[in-house]
Amino acid sequence: MFAVCMTGTTLPTPLYGLYQEKFSFSELTVTVVYAVYAFAVIGVLLLAGNASDTVGRRPVLLTGLACAAGSAVCFLSATGLPWLYTGRLLSGLSAGLFTGAATAYVLELAPEGGAARATFVATAANMGGLGCGPLLAGLLAQYAPGPLYLPFAVHLALVAGSAVVLLRLPETVRERGPLRAVRPQRPGLPAGVRPVFGPAAIASFVGFALFGVFTSVSPAFLSESLDVHDRALSGLVVALAFFSSTAGQLAVGRVGTGRSLPLGCAGLLVGLALLAGALRWDLLVLVVLSALAGGVGQGLAFRGALSAVAAASPEDRRAAVISTLFVVAYFGISVPVIGVGLLVGPVGLEGAGLVFIACMAVLVSAAGAYLLRRPVRTDG
Repeated sequence: MFAVCMTGTTLPTPLYGLYQEKFSFSELTVTVVYAVYAFAVIGVLLLAGNASDTVGRRPVLLTGLACAAGSAVCFLSATGLPWLYTGRLLSGLSAGLFTGAATAYVLELAPEGGAARATFVATAANMGGLGCGPLLAGLLAQYAPGPLYLPFAVHLALVAGSAVVLLRLPETVRERGPLRAVRPQRPGLPAGVRPVFGPAAIASFVGFALFGVFTSVSPAFLSESLDVHDRALSGLVVALAFFSSTAGQLAVGRVGTGRSLPLGCAGLLVGLALLAGALRWDLLVLVVLSALAGGVGQGLAFRGALSAVAAASPEDRRAAVISTLFVVAYFGISVPVIGVGLLVGPVGLEGAGLVFIACMAVLVSAAGAYLLRRPVRTDG
């Protein structure tokens, strides 16, 4: 169910070129359409990030599925940019409602002693779902009729099936309050979480920023600079980053959550360096290697961050604290992407990408150096 919801958020990725041809908008508009989703996620996390702690997991997730269905309907009905903006807005609302609530729900449904595996399942569902979106849309757009319609019709059917599954799951919040008890929350952390949160948040920000650029800009780079017009291949390249993230999360079980954060920072740095080489020399193989290395680094860092933050959080604040971590992550997936879009006009796609890479490399290097001096300890 978590994976189905997240699939919808990246479904338009290999289709942006078709929308550009149909509605005649610029690369900057592509990044803004993409970022509307992330800002909607941030808004939900700030205004209702703790909603599922109050009213229960199932009502919040049902609302998220309704928003996902509404997003699919908008894309199916799209006759201009307002439809795309509305579809992305609803997609962001669905993801915002799901991120904290579904992650906490998976952890609570896990059997006794299964907390570490449940953390992997939750983060893998998140990243795996994000990877399935461009892969599914790319395959259908390349090899099936109705490239701007069929992917969203398929997703609408998956959302309906997920709603049926959700209605059969037990509620895990025992003491529930009314909806009016949900209050907007300012980003804030219990004292015990703060030492863990800083480096975890920086690593999450950089990892999501790298994914944001891959998701919004890489199809244009593949088409314009590398002459790759196969939408299935474009979707696969983006999907590789998310699937590699899942592999990185799985590797945390072997390297340990304490070491996964600094190792993840190193992987992100390698991914950024490879992406810089791809932009400089127009090599597809470097784009693929960047997706693989950056994805593994993001997976290591993000699961380590989530484990550390969840372990340090009081039980009654867990969903709210996880939501705060996702706020930082989604700022990473939105603000740098718009920055890249603004720079494409004056300095070109290559120059904009290199500026982005330099900024992210400084951030992730600082976080990695801090973690080497003061390792994060968790019991996950």
